[in-house]
Formats: sequence, C-alpha cells, structure tokens
Amino acid sequence: MKTDIEIAKEAVLSPIGEVASKLGIGEDELEPYGKYKAKLSESFIKKAADNKKGRLILVTAINPTPAGEGKTTITVGLGEAFGKLGKRSVIALREPSLGPCFGIKGGAAGGGRAQVLPMDELNLHFTGDFHAITTANNLCCALLDNHIQQGNELRIDTRRIALKRCLDLNDRVLRNVIVGLGAKADGFTREDHFTITVASEVMAVFCLSKDIKDLKKRLSRMIVAYDLDGKPVTAEDIKAVGSMAALLKDALKPNLIQTLEHTPAIVHGGPFANIAHGCNSIRATETALGIADYCITEAGFGADLGAEKFFDIKCRMAGLKPDAVVLVATIRALKYNGGVPKDELGEENLDALRAGIVNLGKHIENLKKYRVPVVVALNSFVSDTEAEIEYVEEFVRSKGCEYSYAEVWAKGGEGGIDLAEKVIKAADSGESDFKPLYDEKLPIREKIETIAKEIYGAGAVSYSKTAEKSIEELTRLGFDKTPVCMAKTQYSLSDDPSLLGRPEGFTLNVRDVFVSAGAGFVVALTGEIMIMPGLSKRPAAFDIDVDDDGNIVGLF
Repeated sequence: MKTDIEIAKEAVLSPIGEVASKLGIGEDELEPYGKYKAKLSESFIKKAADNKKGRLILVTAINPTPAGEGKTTITVGLGEAFGKLGKRSVIALREPSLGPCFGIKGGAAGGGRAQVLPMDELNLHFTGDFHAITTANNLCCALLDNHIQQGNELRIDTRRIALKRCLDLNDRVLRNVIVGLGAKADGFTREDHFTITVASEVMAVFCLSKDIKDLKKRLSRMIVAYDLDGKPVTAEDIKAVGSMAALLKDALKPNLIQTLEHTPAIVHGGPFANIAHGCNSIRATETALGIADYCITEAGFGADLGAEKFFDIKCRMAGLKPDAVVLVATIRALKYNGGVPKDELGEENLDALRAGIVNLGKHIENLKKYRVPVVVALNSFVSDTEAEIEYVEEFVRSKGCEYSYAEVWAKGGEGGIDLAEKVIKAADSGESDFKPLYDEKLPIREKIETIAKEIYGAGAVSYSKTAEKSIEELTRLGFDKTPVCMAKTQYSLSDDPSLLGRPEGFTLNVRDVFVSAGAGFVVALTGEIMIMPGLSKRPAAFDIDVDDDGNIVGLF
C-alpha cells in the first residue's frame, strides 16, 4: 500500500494560475510562491468578502483516538466529491503546525486520494505565515523586556508579565524558563514561559482579523503585562503594534493550493483547538464564501472543542451562519472508545462498538443544540465489517441524522459522492437556524458552566483559588462580557484524557482563567492541559528525512 507522501509525489499538479482561473481569479490577483501555491491579493480578498453568497459547511469529528478519525481527509474528499458533481466549491483549512508534524502526526494534509498539495511544502514552512506570527509575538516580548530595561516608565510589575514567548515546536523544557541571567546589560532576571505558536494570542488575533486595520486594532488591545497598581499594559502602550503589523502584513493574505483532483483549497492560519479556538482565519472562510457556492471548512479535534469554538467564537465574531455540519467517525475509533486496545481494533467487536458509540451519540446531541443539520460520515477502513457498518448506520438514523459511508481515502472524490449529495441536500434545505450556545454577556462562571454541562456532560465545575481570583479580576476590569475559549484535553469529553466514551456527572476542574483581549475572548485552563506540548518517546521526527535527490520522506 502506498503512503500518503508517495501518492502525493506521483500526482500531476495544475499550475496555481489554472486552479485560480476556475474561480475567476486573475493572474494580477495572485502572488505566487513557486509554481503550485500563491497568496491572494488584498484587492481580491476585499472583493470576495463583499460578495459572500456561498453555503457554509463545517466538518468536525468525535474525540480523537490513536485509531484515527480522518477529519481533514473527509474534508478534502468531500470537496473533491463536490467537484465530481459539478459544484463550485472551495475547501478552507488550517495550516499545519510543525509541533504535531514532528511530534505525533507527521503531517496534516489529509490522506490517500484525499490530500491537499503540495503536501510536503504545506507541512514544512509553507509560505512562512507561522514564522511571521512567531516573530511578531517575540518582537513584542523583546520590546516589553527592553522597556523594563530602559527605565520601566510604565511601572510594569515584572512578576505579572502576561505575554509569553512562542515557538512552533513541541519543546517541554521551554514551558518555564529564567531569562535575563548574566550582566546588568542583559536585562532583568525573571521567570518567563513559552507557548507553542498555534496557541499564542497573536495567532488568535491573526485568524480573527478581517483586514489590516482590524489586525492593528486587535494587536493594540493585547495585554502584555500589568503595572504595579494592577492595571493592564497593552502592546500599544509599549509601542509594538506598528512593527508587529509590518511583520504580519503579507502573512495576512490567505494561501491558495489544490487537492489531488485540483479542487481549490484556501489554507490560512492554524490555532490548536485544545488550547486555542481551533479554526482557520475568518479572511479565508469569507473569501471562500465569496468565490464558491459551497465553502467546506473544518475545526480542530473533536466537536466538543473545535466545533463549539467555531460556533461560539468564530461564527459569533464574524457573523457567519453555517448551513450544515458533517460529523466524522470511524469504527476503529468507536471501538477504542469501547475499551479495545489499539492492536486489536482490526477485529470485529460489536460489543465494544456498542459501548463506544455513545461518544458519537453525545456529539450528535451537542451539534443539534446549535440548530444546524447534521450529516454523519463514517470514514471507511479496510477492517470494517458489514455487521459493524450496519450497526453504526442504524444508530445514526435512530438519532435523526443523515448517514454516509465515505471511501475518500481510497477513491478520492468518487468515494464521497453519496456524502456530498446528502451534505448538499442538508445545506440547501434552509433548515439551519443557527444560534450560539450561550449569551456572551453572561458572567464568566455561567459561560464556563454552560459549556461544561451542556457540551461535555459535566455535573459540576470546580475552580482553583487562582482561577477564582482571576475571574474576579477580569470581571472588575470589564473582560467578562466575551466568549469563553476552553483549554481542555482533546481525548475525552471530560478534562481527564483517560475517561473515554461518554463520561457523565464528572467535575470539570478549572485551574486558571486569563484574557486574550486582542482576540476578544477569555481562556479557561482545565485539567492538565499544556500550552507548550512535549514530544513523545518516539516522535514522528525520527522518520522524517531528505533523500539524495532532495525529496522529503517520512511525512504521512
């Protein structure tokens, strides 16, 4: 069986100008980055955003497992299937982070016959957007420390620095560091911290900004520290906004590439969904809606994280109204939720499937709370048996949802035609009556508890003393009337990654709460979630290499 990268290398790509021309994008509206990828011009982005007419379709999934779910693969294959049906569609995806590429995933461009290309370039550096975000963030940090070194006119409390440095790699030793060691000229010695770039506030600001003016406005609101009186100090206060915007100016333009079947794909931004809001940029989504009849986008990890944030943060802020949702599951993942070890998932086990399918059931119930039609896509594996497939179909239909067995990994768009037809029917039905889960003006605790109980299934929420103090302070400072971005493990509906299936009545533990004022939301840290991941004992980096001809190998 060929690997994803072998399939990708054999593909014959169309020049990016040809892909763009199908959407009415002229050569003067493209900024090429080589032969097969390009950025869209500012003038074109504005024209597209002013003409939003397409249907918006979200692809999400059950909680991720080591067995794999294939959310991006389904997203890409669905877009290819729309093309087979003669529909004008654009896929809108996040850019992959180098953290999971070298950590556990080894790539994030879909799989098999449902990939976006060039997959090696997409996974490794791409057009440099993440480097621009990393540098802008760290420039702000440098200006902050320099302000303190040069006399600290703003009376910044060095014990209350809010802004963290970032790096787009998994590196646990950078979670807690000491900076400023050495001579007096080397700065003030203090504790500092790193986050992975995709969890940084600059990334969130980048993805939620509608244009350069909005970007600068959001950057200016970012709280970098607090002064000795407990008042916020912003990026504007330390005169960082202009130079940060200069670094982000080109990155702010969405990127255009293609699938194996030449379906256009706009790939832009990439916040994690377990520790950030998990959606691609508003600019990318609005551009896709302005140039296609259907925009197919995804949100990270399970529906309890990515979809909830897509609905309650991104759609709320951008005024977007989704027309349909695709919920992805696999029989292997459902059996894993039912207690089957990873090395036994290839064997038929209806008892485990019955035990684990409750995870799918909970996600269906959650998505219906947003009043958007739900189509369940069962992503096929060769180990699936007829009895298992029939059981999942019966379960889904008993929940009042459309169902489709998708074979896009093996067959590309051809394997997703049934799914595409059902998604088109749902999106065109006019049944969507989208509404966010909660009123953003509710108190912080009430919003956290609404998400915890309605989406996760918690019975109660506990707050550490640190979290209680933070909520009190944020309320006093007027940051309580914003959406909440929950930072939680992706592996469980609870904050305990070992609780699979559908845990109920548990206590969700909130250990801290802080504001991302530029992004426009409050972040609640739950359980043991880390904003700088670490590498596993055998990271994917061990298998990634370059052959003698300069070809990347080992991505998957």
